[in-house]
Amino acid sequence: MKTHSLEDVTDALIGQAGTKKRMAFDAELRLDAIGQCIKEIRTQKKLTQDQLGSLVGVKKAQISKIENNFTDARIGTILKVFHALNARINFSITEAISN
Repeated sequence: MKTHSLEDVTDALIGQAGTKKRMAFDAELRLDAIGQCIKEIRTQKKLTQDQLGSLVGVKKAQISKIENNFTDARIGTILKVFHALNARINFSITEAISN
């Protein structure tokens, strides 16, 4: 039985790195990871979505949407959420290769 790496399968099904389709896929994964991270930290701190929303100045529904990747939240809101959670974040920005 031949095995394939995740990268090979992603290349075959989604597209090669640097293509528009692949960049959109990768961006979606990053947003999902951010939401999951927020949820994990919030639950570790024993905060409800409503409590976190109050700290940030948004409604519970907005926190739910961010955690479940149902919205294109503004970066300012995301930063406020991490600040309210007293969490440190790091960004890495690179120039995309367009095809």
